[in-house]
Amino acid sequence: MLDLLGTIGGSILGLPGILGVTLGMTTRNWIIAMILGGVIGVLSPIILGGHHSAHVPITTLEYSVSTVIGIIAGLVGCAIRRKGAMV
Repeated sequence: MLDLLGTIGGSILGLPGILGVTLGMTTRNWIIAMILGGVIGVLSPIILGGHHSAHVPITTLEYSVSTVIGIIAGLVGCAIRRKGAMV
C-alpha cells in the first residue's frame, strides 16, 4: 500500500504532474491536452525510472500510475487555460 501511495505522490510531484499541467496549459483542446499528458506519463518512467546499470526494472504499476497522472494533469492544465481565458 505504501509503495502505491509513494508512486502516486512521486508522479504528482514529479515530471508527469508538473510537465503534464504545463503542456495542458498550452492548448484549449481537451483531446490534445490528454495526449500530451499521456505521452509525458509514458516517457517519464523510461527517462527517469529505470537504472540499467543496476538492473532496476520499471513495473507496469509505475507505467500505469504515471500515465494516468499525466492525463489528469494535462486535463487540469487545459481547464486552467480555459477558465483563465474567460476572466
